[in-house]
Amino acid sequence: MVKLFVTLETLAFVTAKRIREEKGATAVEYGLMVGLIAAVIITTVMLLGNQLLNVFTSITERLAPAAG
Repeated sequence: MVKLFVTLETLAFVTAKRIREEKGATAVEYGLMVGLIAAVIITTVMLLGNQLLNVFTSITERLAPAAG
């Protein structure tokens, strides 16, 4: 009976340790994903920023006579 208890206790400790390790790994993975997404957004804005500015400027100029 004592051997069964020790086995269950060991299993509980190992499981708890794995859960803590997986949480740490998950946090690192999410951090890497957020960094990658931020890099993609920054790159996209840098590459398309002037084109988007031109499009919105053109739209604003076309709408100005209608508003005034």
